[in-house]
Amino acid sequence: MTPVPIPRMRAAVVGLFATAAALGSGHLVAGITGTRTSPLVAVGNSVIYLTPEPVKEFAIAVFGTGDKMALMVGMTLVIALLAVCAGLLSRRRAWPGAALIAVFGLVGVSAAVASSDGGLAAALTSLVVGVVVFWWLHHVAGMASTGLDSDRRRFLITTGITLVGAGVAGLAGSFLQNATGVSTSRRTAAARIPEVPSPPVPRGADFASSGTPTFLTANRDFYRIDTALTVPQLRAEDWQLRLHGMVQRELVLSFDDLLRRRLEARQITLTCVSNQVGGNLISTATFTGVPVRDLLLEAGVRTGAQQLFTTSVDGYTAGTPLDVLLEPDRGALLAVEMNGEPLPAEHGFPVRMVVPGLYGYVSATKWLVDAEVTTFDRPHYWERRGWARQAPIKTESRIDRPQPGPPVPAGAVTVAGIAWAQHTGIDRVEVRADGGPWQVAELAVDVSRDTWRMWRAVLQLPPGEHVIECRATDRTGQTQTPRRQGVVPDGATGWHSVRITCR
Repeated sequence: MTPVPIPRMRAAVVGLFATAAALGSGHLVAGITGTRTSPLVAVGNSVIYLTPEPVKEFAIAVFGTGDKMALMVGMTLVIALLAVCAGLLSRRRAWPGAALIAVFGLVGVSAAVASSDGGLAAALTSLVVGVVVFWWLHHVAGMASTGLDSDRRRFLITTGITLVGAGVAGLAGSFLQNATGVSTSRRTAAARIPEVPSPPVPRGADFASSGTPTFLTANRDFYRIDTALTVPQLRAEDWQLRLHGMVQRELVLSFDDLLRRRLEARQITLTCVSNQVGGNLISTATFTGVPVRDLLLEAGVRTGAQQLFTTSVDGYTAGTPLDVLLEPDRGALLAVEMNGEPLPAEHGFPVRMVVPGLYGYVSATKWLVDAEVTTFDRPHYWERRGWARQAPIKTESRIDRPQPGPPVPAGAVTVAGIAWAQHTGIDRVEVRADGGPWQVAELAVDVSRDTWRMWRAVLQLPPGEHVIECRATDRTGQTQTPRRQGVVPDGATGWHSVRITCR
């Protein structure tokens, strides 16, 4: 006898709620086991790992620092659609949808196995719960199709309990994952980090009143680009760094060991290699930490070593040239503070590396736990994906005001922006309108060759449309190239321009 088909809406609910139960239970087990990676996050991390570079760059260009949220929303929508399909495929028999749910689960198991964070128990739980709950809900939905009011009520109660249980499990898992004490650890670290005088920011270091950013970027506004789908939760009390490889003596440092070394405070501008011409993936902060050079000299670098291969707690790697790190005046730090407070979790707490003058993908490892002195024969994360091995920051500039949009009054128009050429410094910025002669801009007070420099100029513009361009010259006399180049393999180039209307 052919089974009575389950109504489409009811079948879709079966697929959706069974999938919710699978994800919620996996999240709960991840919290109970102390794993940072739930099945959904494990799959997301695998998606990030496997996504072609042009797609990643498109995501960063479109969504900026919201790229990970966009990924999670997109994954959730895709999973919901597949869950509905699982339900609709099983209107008569449970096995097609159960098989599809099992495939979902196996993808999560594979992602957990490949993840450096583990999470196999959570993924297996998610798989089993998803299949069992789907089968049970399908059975109850089938009974409800007979038309009896008691069976329909039973379906509503069962699905309601399933949804509430999935939600409670998910929230409990999030609570357990966030209850690792990172907030408490940051407060404790604030009292343990020795006070180090920060270099004062001189008056006139920015032209914020004219439209530039403030010289220092607030921690909450500092750009964030990394491969971590969720922020790693690593306590300072549990942190340990192993410095090893081609060294004369291996160092294993706790957070307190690090704080017993000499600390410096430096104002440093960080720039992401994914920053398009005119982009906003650039920020400045006062970082406090231990000079990397001091630790390398303490360990003793062996002849033939070429790079410091650093690894994050989430498995991300970067390779920084040793000759740069060993420069006496480079100022590379293992940072523990950012703008006078312990590093925010999303910016690498408890310890990250900061190297002036190099794009972050080769120099700014967050949640740092391992540093190996080695040769360039070992490629790092982005190098394996086609990016350059070495990546000094290029001389660039940006117009912050005016911006395309409502017309501006004709006549004297203030143009303002920023320029950067970290570890070289900015010597001059020029502005022009409509391809005319270049006009030298006023520069803000120079703070450091490792930080951005603000500029402004006044252009006389008649009514009509105008294209404004800017270019910078660094202290070596090199003027930024007008040649447009994308961010791959070692950073974008080109003059930034804006089109405005004057009335």
